[in-house]
Order: sequence, then structure tokens, then C-alpha cells
Amino acid sequence: MGAAIGQSLPIAVGVLISPMPIVAVVLMLVSRKAKANGFSFLLGWIVGIAVLGSIVLLVAGAATPSESGPPAWASVVKIVLGVLLLLLAIKQWRGRPRAGVAPETPRWMSAIDAFTPVKAFGLAVLLGAVNPKNLLLVVSGAAAIAAATSDTGEQLGALAVFVVVASVGVAAPVVIYLAMGARAATLLDELKTWMIQNNAVIMAVLLLVLGAKVVGDGITAL
Repeated sequence: MGAAIGQSLPIAVGVLISPMPIVAVVLMLVSRKAKANGFSFLLGWIVGIAVLGSIVLLVAGAATPSESGPPAWASVVKIVLGVLLLLLAIKQWRGRPRAGVAPETPRWMSAIDAFTPVKAFGLAVLLGAVNPKNLLLVVSGAAAIAAATSDTGEQLGALAVFVVVASVGVAAPVVIYLAMGARAATLLDELKTWMIQNNAVIMAVLLLVLGAKVVGDGITAL
């Protein structure tokens, strides 16, 4: 299990630092239903990543005989995922706002104040498991776990660690809100503004580093 955690942990950190989900939960925490929406978003985020990761492990397990270990195709899949991450990094870098230009904000941000806990949960699932950037990262992390061990218990244990680490970024604003209450508004607003402004650059660097790692791991395992 240690190898599975080691292979997937850097990718989990990449999910952790993803700016838009953090911005979303911050907006939840300054909405009219702050506590309910914040907790619903965190729960949806955890569920989305856990379900997607489990699906990848199930598919990999069904396609891989346990006695033979990870097949060559698993390495090829990792290389393909890594290349996709690198291409996405290039796209993010090219789409970064120029100096003095305010970045575009997604339309859903303006509607968050009227969100219910159910909508907050749904948005978290979409951002955590359906959004192309996070989808690639989570699939890459689960694929790394599947390639590192064929034992179901070890895979689930490594996936649990992956989900926890990947959720720290979203959980942190909730913890700050609970600890500071109304005083957290200024700090959270500054965090939101910084992350919106630097979203493209942060994601470009993350995707570049993680894409290179995934490609390297795939080549090494061939």
C-alpha cells in the first residue's frame, strides 16, 4: 500500500491546490446558508472523488488478472493521461489573463448566494469528478494506485488517503470559517480574489509538473 500511496500522493496534492473548488467553497461560506452549503459542498467533493476513484479501480481490477500484476496497457494508460495533463497545462497557460486584465469568472459564481445545500453538493461533485482538469487528475491518481498494487484492501486504503489529501484544500476554508466565524469573511474574500486572479497560472504549473510525473512513471513501468 505504501507504493500506491507514494505514487498517487503528488497527484492528490495537485487536486488539493486546485483553485476553483476552493473559490467555490469560499463563496458558499459567505452565502446566506453558509454553514449548510459549506458542509454540503465538502461532502459532495469527497463523494465525487471517492466514487470516481472507485470506478477506476473497479475497471482496472476487472481488466487485470490479480496474479500477473499490472499489465503493459496500464503503463500506456498512464502515459496517455500524462500527455493529456501536459496538453491541458499548455491550454491553461495560453488562457491566462494578461497583465492588468481581470480574469473571467464562471457564471455559476454569481448564483452561489441563492444555492441550496443540494445544489452545493451537486456543484462539488461536478467540480471534483466531472470538470476535465480534476477528472484527469483523479483518474491519474486512481490509475497510479491500481498500477502499484492489485490487492483490493490496499487499493481502497490508498484511495482513502488520496481522497483525504485531495480534500484538504476544500476543507481548510470550512475549518477557518468554523474557527473564526464572521471574522473569517475578510480572510476568505482575500483568498478568493487571489485564487481567481492566479487560477490559470497555478493550474498550468500543477498540470505541467504532474503530467511530466505521470508520463515518467508510465515510461519507467514499461
